[in-house]
Amino acid sequence: MDKEFSNIRIVDIAKMAGVSVGTVDRVIHNRGRVSEENRKKVQAILEMVHYQPNLMARSLAASKKQYHIFAITPSFVQGEYWEAISEGIDKAAAEMESYNITITKLFFDQYNNKTFDDIIRNLLNEKVDGVLIATLFTDSVIRLSQELDRNEIPYVYVDSNIGGQHQLAYFGTESYDAGVIAARLLMDRLPSSSDILMARIIHSGKNDSNQGRNRREGFCHYLTETAFNGNLHEVELKINDSVYNFMKLDEIFEANPNIKGAIIFNSTCYILGNYLKARGMQAVKLVGYDLIGRNTQLLSEGVITALIAQRPERQGYDGVKSLCNHLLFKQHSEKVNLMPIDILLKENLKYYLNNKL
Repeated sequence: MDKEFSNIRIVDIAKMAGVSVGTVDRVIHNRGRVSEENRKKVQAILEMVHYQPNLMARSLAASKKQYHIFAITPSFVQGEYWEAISEGIDKAAAEMESYNITITKLFFDQYNNKTFDDIIRNLLNEKVDGVLIATLFTDSVIRLSQELDRNEIPYVYVDSNIGGQHQLAYFGTESYDAGVIAARLLMDRLPSSSDILMARIIHSGKNDSNQGRNRREGFCHYLTETAFNGNLHEVELKINDSVYNFMKLDEIFEANPNIKGAIIFNSTCYILGNYLKARGMQAVKLVGYDLIGRNTQLLSEGVITALIAQRPERQGYDGVKSLCNHLLFKQHSEKVNLMPIDILLKENLKYYLNNKL
């Protein structure tokens, strides 16, 4: 294979041919129905990249050994951040299906750690060969990790990392640095004497989000290391209660008219954005996280100043593939695999929206 195409993947071949991953897989393995038109498209790309099927992979596909991987992530509705993670998992699952690997997705409520605990309580009653874990609730994830260690089951973290554990790999951003970047984005646009509002979503249970906590720490550290001499104000908001949120935000902005900047450390930036838009307060600089529809709309309107994105689809895809490669080929990923931290502004948003895995 030419050096240019040495790292070509089935998903890349599918994109180049303009067909699905499943179609490429059927052509490579000469099975299933494929239209002649699509077969020619795929064959042309395979010849161009000098694709050579992995003979070991073929023998594994023909074997009868079955593997079962579980992916534990938050539930979502269409357009939310975790939908992209799930799409990445699905893409990897489609590629690995021919190797007798089944991916089962288990969902919990990201604002209630009890729902995570309920899942893990019954997990090991199943046949489990590997687990992908979204690490929102640190204590619960550590308990699960220790149980998996005792049973010698490999596991991978996505979204944020937890030190001191024996995860096979982590795929995601450096959460602390993402908080530092958010602080800089705000301070570059505010007088140093401005007050800043930090919002958090109320969780049910004893754990806040691991990701959000790390981002907040990085954000506050940057402020202490710079010339910031304003005040920080904190407000607790609810995920599905706009009336409550508007009341709380009215109170805090009325009491603190020097608030010129705002931040929320998860993908719900739109909650603050919708409030600022409704109250005609777009002069308040707002920075948030994640390229979901409700956020990007407000970014395009100039209500949100900047969004920090972390390529969630790639996290889900790479996380599952690393578990599969470990189980099938005994291949080991780097333990820490950091995604780029992307800064999205109104001006460059259009170049990013369709740049998916």
